[in-house]
Amino acid sequence: MQEDSAQARWEHLTQRPLLALAVVFAVAYAVPIVDTTAGPPVTRACTVVEWVVWGSFATDYLVRLVLTPRRREFVRTHWLDLCAVVLPLLQPLRLLRLVSTLMLVGQRARMASQIRVTTYVAGSVVGLLMFGSLAVLSVERDSPDGNIRTLGDAVWWSFTTMTTVGYGDHAPTTGLGRMVAVGLMLSGIALLGVVTANIAAWFIERFEKDDVEERQQTEAILSLAEEVRALRAEVAALRETSVGS
Repeated sequence: MQEDSAQARWEHLTQRPLLALAVVFAVAYAVPIVDTTAGPPVTRACTVVEWVVWGSFATDYLVRLVLTPRRREFVRTHWLDLCAVVLPLLQPLRLLRLVSTLMLVGQRARMASQIRVTTYVAGSVVGLLMFGSLAVLSVERDSPDGNIRTLGDAVWWSFTTMTTVGYGDHAPTTGLGRMVAVGLMLSGIALLGVVTANIAAWFIERFEKDDVEERQQTEAILSLAEEVRALRAEVAALRETSVGS
């Protein structure tokens, strides 16, 4: 119990700092892509920031693993965290570090009970649009056959891909670009499913509430009718008594 409370306190204390680091990571990831004039020192500095943020999330995972009394269960139930920590070590690509950070931020965000589903979905949409646009622009801009050359093209492509519209005016031509496209399509379908499920749940809740109110009104009417019948019986009994006397 004490270790569980220590883990909960750690997660509570590190929640906001890690989210702030995620924002720093987003800026460091975006600067070399958006600013094509950035020199090698800026690029190296941004890369260092990315690795520092990843190291912070990896440290957070290790600390939580140490604090929990059921380590095997923790590893089994937090396998996404583990994959996000190990993935960049296997293939130290900037795109994989991006995916890893998104996975870790998503895991930590789901632990926060005060974050509502609507807020989570909206944040996921904005984050996926931003990171998807930057990721596809970074790998497609220098492709000889690519047609995603500007940030505007990348944002438009990400939006049409996430909504599964796919006009076809812009499309990735590299392997990494197509991997980003697959991720965005799957994410868009998943988010659409979440939104649809929430809308359906809202309607069901409203219908159930109306049914409950209708049943309560029916029960109240039946109760009043029963009381009226009882009063009539009492009045009839009093009349018979008065006539008999």
